[in-house]
Amino acid sequence: MGTDFTPEHHGDPRRQHHDSPDARRDLFGRGEGHGRFGRPFGRGFRPGPGFGGFGPGFGPGGPGFGPGGFGPGRGGRGRARRGDVRLAILSLLSDAPSNGYGLIKAIAERTDGTWKPSPGSVYPTLQQLVDEELISSDEAATKSVFTLTETGRAYVAEHADEIEKAWAATADDASDTDREFQTSLMKLMGVVKQFHHDGSEAQRAAATAKLDETRRALYAILAD
Repeated sequence: MGTDFTPEHHGDPRRQHHDSPDARRDLFGRGEGHGRFGRPFGRGFRPGPGFGGFGPGFGPGGPGFGPGGFGPGRGGRGRARRGDVRLAILSLLSDAPSNGYGLIKAIAERTDGTWKPSPGSVYPTLQQLVDEELISSDEAATKSVFTLTETGRAYVAEHADEIEKAWAATADDASDTDREFQTSLMKLMGVVKQFHHDGSEAQRAAATAKLDETRRALYAILAD
C-alpha cells in the first residue's frame, strides 16, 4: 500500500490559491463575452502580494505566466499522455532523487518551458510508481523525496529508447511560433509588473490606456 502524496507548495498559500480551477478562472476573468479568457486580465489583476492575480513570479517554475503556462501540460496543444509523464519522471530520477515540485520544474526546464505537467498528473503517477516498487519515497525529509529502486533502474535501462522518443516528441510538440508567443507574453508581463511596482500614477494611467488599446487590437486580429 503506497503513501498518498500531495503537492508541495513551499508554505506559500498563494500557490495553493493559483492552482485551483476557480483561481485560474478569476485570473483570466469569468468569460464575460470574450471567450475562454474572459475580461482582459480578469478579476485577478489587483494589487497585493506577489503582484496580485499573477502570483509569485513570471519565470521558470512560477505559476501564472511562467514557462509551460500555455504548453502541453496545461491543456494546450498536444497535451502529454500519462505515459509520457511516467517516463519523464523515471528518466529524471535516474539522474538524481527529487521531490514532486522538483520534478515538475525539471521537466519544464528540460523542455524549455514547452511542457510543465500539472501536480494533478505528477503526484498520482508518483504514487503509482511507488506502488509498482519502481521508485521509493523518503518521508523523513520535510518533503517526500523520490529515488529509483534497483527495479526502477532496470526498467529505465530496458526502456531507454522509449524514454528518448518521449523526450523527443515533447521537444517537437511546440512550434517556433508557440515559443515566440510565450516569450513575448512573458516579456509583456514583466513590463506590466514593473509598472505596478515602480510606475507613478500618471505612468500607470498611460500604461492602462496602452493596454486597452493593445487588447482591442488583439481582438481585432482574432476577428479576422
